[in-house]
Amino acid sequence: MSNKITDALRYLGTWKFWKELVIMTLGMMVTAAAVYYFLVPSKLIIGTISGLSIVLSNIFTNGQGLGTWILCINIVLLILAFLLIDHEFGFKTVYTALILGPLTDFWDKVFPWQNIANENLVTGTPSVMGDPWLDLCCFVLLLSASQALMFSINASTGGLDILAKIVNKYLHFDIGTSVSIAGAVICCTAFFINPFRMVVIGLIGTWINGLVVDYFTASLNRRKRVCIVSHDYDRIRQYIIGTLHRGCTLYEVIGGYSNEKSIELEVLLSKDDFSALLNWMKQENINAFTTANNVSEVYGLWAGGKKRRQMQEQIKKR
Repeated sequence: MSNKITDALRYLGTWKFWKELVIMTLGMMVTAAAVYYFLVPSKLIIGTISGLSIVLSNIFTNGQGLGTWILCINIVLLILAFLLIDHEFGFKTVYTALILGPLTDFWDKVFPWQNIANENLVTGTPSVMGDPWLDLCCFVLLLSASQALMFSINASTGGLDILAKIVNKYLHFDIGTSVSIAGAVICCTAFFINPFRMVVIGLIGTWINGLVVDYFTASLNRRKRVCIVSHDYDRIRQYIIGTLHRGCTLYEVIGGYSNEKSIELEVLLSKDDFSALLNWMKQENINAFTTANNVSEVYGLWAGGKKRRQMQEQIKKR
């Protein structure tokens, strides 16, 4: 136990911890702004904990105290996660779930939506953009970008993720289906405060949000799978290992036209690394046949920051 406490205290003093803390805080500020400015005025209910909070606040407190409702529901879900999911949610989920409510109230105090609201062109209710579809688009774009940023540091916005995990564990649906089910149930609670048309818009928004999150996440994690056939493969290999600090794989290949044996070099690179490699090959006048395609997910021994530093140290010792 003492070793775990020591490791935790050591982690609190690292640059990685403070960088991720800032990212999580900024991401949740964007999420809170998206909820407050694009859902609250028009009572547009998307399949999120924020959407459920809007319904409850309108039923029980006449639309007041939204941040308190969000905070209370997230606290209940965190307790359920602790009791039912066996400690699977750590500090990041606790932090993001608990600050969403206070940040929503923060936007209410700093710049109330009433200052910029227009009359909904269809229903006559308040709306920042003047139309529920435009509110939906703005909300989905902001929320999806924020969620993708959080996922890139292995964090989440809490709330619905916890509910989906509970559904996944006890009803044995896969996690994607669990998120859809939980979101759809929350959307349907909007029947208590909204007409049928607004509920349908909320359901469509929940579906679109999933698609946009996938797009943003794939964009953030995108890598280049590069294949190079060249007689100067060893120089290229040395540049990749020694300068880019990436690993690579060599294959013996036979040209279908020339019937000559050659070496194909395969490597996964970031966009910046790929650009640097192409510029270097051009400067060195290296004749090569190069192909590249996008890879949205990489598992296993991808050379991240820590591994790249280890590679640099190993190269220096040689």
